[in-house]
Amino acid sequence: MNDALSTAEIALRAGDPQSALAALTQAVRAKPADARLRVFLAQLLCVLGQWERAHTQLNVLADMDSEAGPMREMVGHALRCEKLRDAVFAGRRSPMVFGQPDQWLALLIESMLQAGAGDLAQSHALAARAFDEAPATAGTIDGLAFAWIADADSRLGPVIEAAINGKYYWVPFSRLASVRFEAPTDLRDQVWLPARMTFSNGGEVVAMVPVRYPGSEKSSDGQILMARKTEWREGGPDRWFGLGQRVLVTDQGEHDLLSIRHIELQPAAGEDAANG
Repeated sequence: MNDALSTAEIALRAGDPQSALAALTQAVRAKPADARLRVFLAQLLCVLGQWERAHTQLNVLADMDSEAGPMREMVGHALRCEKLRDAVFAGRRSPMVFGQPDQWLALLIESMLQAGAGDLAQSHALAARAFDEAPATAGTIDGLAFAWIADADSRLGPVIEAAINGKYYWVPFSRLASVRFEAPTDLRDQVWLPARMTFSNGGEVVAMVPVRYPGSEKSSDGQILMARKTEWREGGPDRWFGLGQRVLVTDQGEHDLLSIRHIELQPAAGEDAANG
């Protein structure tokens, strides 16, 4: 069993989660009552996008150890959000938003729905309008001042994805006062990074921010699966869609999500009133 566990750990360090899965599955079969191994396996299954198998492992784990219940609930929420997230990026569903969406956010969501319906020209036009109308949000990222911030993926731009209370949201940067990300410590954090979001109206929520862009879990590239790199494909004129680790961009440069600890934001005039 120790040999199998060591093989799994070595494979992960080498960026080969598929080989790690084979070795870790062998280790769990050899010692099925080892809760630590099942935690490892559940997190690895999340990396590989095998959501149902991951949830099954967490259910088994919670039955073995009552202290694992909160972990099952938290990850279970995120797993459910992944299914909705897939539907949103396929243009079949709309994400949750807080309150009535601003016009630009409604346009951005409609852009995704139009892409799902096959009208790419209309989708691109709506996204361009949304970006033109969205307010620029200034602030600091780990102390470095910026005049504006956005997701580098053209499908998202002025919003950040978040799983909050078991629901999948798009949160405009312009509605936030700060985001504090936990430092990544385990495999789960390569899939969803825990964060505390403070809104410009003073409200706070605990969120799980997807680390990887949609579809990354289907990649055969271990570096993409483990959020160790980002690749871009052209999604239309001046539009780029990501795979692998999320990248935030400001007028000062690019920032890989896992390297960010704290974003302070200064909502544009009128945003506080909109939040209230």
